[in-house]
Amino acid sequence: MKHFLRMLIQVCLYFYCKFLWRCLKFVMRKLTGRCELQRICYNTKPGASRTMKIETSLRDSKSKLLQTSVSVHPDAIEKTIDDIMELKKINPDINPQLGISLQACLLQIVGYRNLIADVEKLRRESYDSDNPQHEEMLLKLWKFLKPNTPLESRISKQWCEIGFQGDDPKTDFRGMGLLGLYNLQYFAERDAAAAQQVLSDSLHPKCSKFSKAEWEKKRMDKAIGYSFAIVGINITDLAYNLLVSGALKTHFYNIAPEAPTLSHFQQTFCYLMHEFHKFWIEEDPLDIMEFNRVREKFRKRIIKQLQNPDMALCPHFAASEGLINM
Repeated sequence: MKHFLRMLIQVCLYFYCKFLWRCLKFVMRKLTGRCELQRICYNTKPGASRTMKIETSLRDSKSKLLQTSVSVHPDAIEKTIDDIMELKKINPDINPQLGISLQACLLQIVGYRNLIADVEKLRRESYDSDNPQHEEMLLKLWKFLKPNTPLESRISKQWCEIGFQGDDPKTDFRGMGLLGLYNLQYFAERDAAAAQQVLSDSLHPKCSKFSKAEWEKKRMDKAIGYSFAIVGINITDLAYNLLVSGALKTHFYNIAPEAPTLSHFQQTFCYLMHEFHKFWIEEDPLDIMEFNRVREKFRKRIIKQLQNPDMALCPHFAASEGLINM
């Protein structure tokens, strides 16, 4: 009985708050002469703060047009904006900036959904050693990470030198599919010097770029290394879950002026690899069995950072240089 009453109270509160919120929106429109979308665009700075408010407003609307606008095809966004302006009885000639702002927000919102689909497609595609394209990517990964060391054969113990578990790396891609390989190759190719340094540090943590004083202060004389490739696949899993959960919206809405792309995701992976490497060294785990504890602590730190609406994890990447103040 108590459980039923609690449920009843929660349902009543939900409908009461929903009704109250709609009443408040009606009053605000009458007082300001502007709809909620106008108030958000005019009173909130561009970036995640504005886009996330617009996204919530559209999804929570009682209008079917507004609800479905967050999932339209990118080519239909301009027409959708026109339909929204007509529905809200907003004159585009008097409010030209509103259309531009809404279009920028919708491009980000729709783009994020499409990015999830693109990433999911790669994650679901298994590594196929009979596929020449897959094999070429794998061999390039070795070449980028070990440019001065020829790979003696496709099946080789040498793969352990870059952090795979056995003679054939294909077995390590099962969890994240091709996505893990795509990310590792992107890191090794686009940020070659850093990737090679992280690989070297993971094998020989005592030789990392920390100064002698920092080593002594942090008591890193027994620093534990890790398997570079396996950790890269694990960090791919972290990046994937941050994306699917929506946690990365803050970051992408702040760095991508329009639709976030696979390159944005891969650049974020590079950043997470950099940061996790530093975090691992600073944590100074006793052995590799502490990996899950360190990873979870790192994940919580990243999520906490992403709760800040102004957060951009890696604003220095080229992808963020085109951010326009709409």
